[in-house]
Amino acid sequence: MEKLISYPLSILYYVLFLFWLIVFHPIQWFCYNVFGYNAHRWSVAIMNLFLIRTTHLLGTIYTIIGKENIPKNAPVVFVANHQSLHDITTIIWFLRASHPKFISKKELGKGIPSVSYNLRKGGSALIDRKDPKQALTEIKNCAEFINKNNYSVVIFPEGTRSKTGIPKPFSVNGLKMLYKFAPDAYFVPITINNSWKMTKFGQFPLGLGNRINFKIHQPLKISDYSFEEIFEKTEKTIVQSIKI
Repeated sequence: MEKLISYPLSILYYVLFLFWLIVFHPIQWFCYNVFGYNAHRWSVAIMNLFLIRTTHLLGTIYTIIGKENIPKNAPVVFVANHQSLHDITTIIWFLRASHPKFISKKELGKGIPSVSYNLRKGGSALIDRKDPKQALTEIKNCAEFINKNNYSVVIFPEGTRSKTGIPKPFSVNGLKMLYKFAPDAYFVPITINNSWKMTKFGQFPLGLGNRINFKIHQPLKISDYSFEEIFEKTEKTIVQSIKI
């Protein structure tokens, strides 16, 4: 029954989703080119608020726990498990005060209204998974950028979305580069639950009535740990709070 009801709601959701991307693309361009970084950042945040509100058509509810754990006036590396594209819209809006950037595959840097423009102009790292040298250089540049400006970067070290909520092993390389080139930063683990249920039937139709939960854990200051220690502690903290 849920799947049957979801067909018309999913069509409406996707129409509105694309509508917001198209509407905000010229708004982003104008904000960036006329008013600069902060205006562009706010245009992106507000767009993602609209995208989140659109998911309410599907009965989606969001719970964010632990925002008080995010360090202020310091660079932050948000490390999270990855369950769906809805993880990203949620982070951009609810963690907007931290100026989140993303480690994304380069294919997302072109062809997608609003999304591609933000990734190219907003300070994110666009990596080529087939070119490790290019990927590590991009991550290095992003790490230095957030370290200098007290911004944040979001990395999903599983490398791909979990379609069942069961976490995949964390990859070392991206985190190691962020650890090395953002030495003033904190690792902040985030556990995401139930986001995968949005696409439990696939991309169409979408799941209904989901409660997506984000738990922001205690920060770990990079300078207090060896990489091996902080990597192990971060992965363990995230995985232990995942509920299947």
